[in-house]
Amino acid sequence: MKAIAIVPGTAGTRIVDRPEPAITSPDEVKVKVKRVGICGTDREEVSGGRADAPDGQKELVIGHEMFSQVVEVGTSVTRVKVGDFAVFTVRRGCGQCAPCLMGRADMCQTGDYKERGIRGLDGYQTEFVVDKEQYIVSVPAELEAVGVLMEPLSVVEKGIEEALRLQAVRSPEAAITPAWIVGRRCLVAGLGPVGLLACMVLRLRGADVYGLDVVDCTSARPKWLNVIAGHYVDERQVPADEVEKKIGPMDLVVDASGFAALEFNLLDALAPNGVYVITGIPGGDHPLQIQGAELVRQLVLDNQVMLGSVNAARGHFQMGADDLFQAHLRWGAHIGALITNRYSYGQFAESVNHHSPETIKEVIEWD
Repeated sequence: MKAIAIVPGTAGTRIVDRPEPAITSPDEVKVKVKRVGICGTDREEVSGGRADAPDGQKELVIGHEMFSQVVEVGTSVTRVKVGDFAVFTVRRGCGQCAPCLMGRADMCQTGDYKERGIRGLDGYQTEFVVDKEQYIVSVPAELEAVGVLMEPLSVVEKGIEEALRLQAVRSPEAAITPAWIVGRRCLVAGLGPVGLLACMVLRLRGADVYGLDVVDCTSARPKWLNVIAGHYVDERQVPADEVEKKIGPMDLVVDASGFAALEFNLLDALAPNGVYVITGIPGGDHPLQIQGAELVRQLVLDNQVMLGSVNAARGHFQMGADDLFQAHLRWGAHIGALITNRYSYGQFAESVNHHSPETIKEVIEWD
């Protein structure tokens, strides 16, 4: 079968031939890959950035945002059947720490986890995949066109769930108001796929959502946001440190930008008792000057929380499936407009280098 592989630490990709995988134990599921998303992690890997091949191999099959159809199941499998649409999760636990043993490899304490298509395990940019039933999540047939969004959506679900759980524990108002988020001002920075999916999840929960970016208001991302009744904020006109003054304080901030300076400046927009979730990972190692004492004073005196969130557990994927279905019912085909570019696997090298302001999510079609 065909697959897209890299040699970690070197730039470029190539199409390789790999043996088609087969089920070897009762709890395994074999799927035919239909499409795989391309994200910043893939681009970093292709440019020679962070990636690790499986033990004893030089090459790594990349790709972690997958969508597939089940073609065979082991004798003990009950979660899916042949013909179902499904996705596999990404991270595999270390098998040593308590979180991993509890099925929460996203919270691994040892750092010895592996990730398909990223770290120590081949990924999903290939024709067929076999993996354990415990890592699969069924996707309703109605979501066939948008199911490839499940992995980035799972990251969003985890970050927002953690923020709302924190507020329910520490905020008296949130503790007695199950729908605390309804009508709350929420700011999402960076309107790539993760940022727009965060806007979608917050709108589904009734929040008043503002999306911050540096593109023209007539371009694809702000236009998509407007359809779900979000408000676009052009950071070139309203800098992050002026959001509070010009728009108002935000009860929840979600950063999906990956720009360190912006991530710190966004603290100025956070309301007293607010919570701030960072999902964007800055690249490079550029020095950054911040007012450390002022920052700490603000966090303490305003009862604010700042948390980082990475990866996601199987339960977050399931939450993503539920929310994606609700979004499908509410906004219909508009959700599919997040996927702006589709390529064949032979066009991967072209697609990974193509990224315009009109691009939101790009996918490789394997089916």
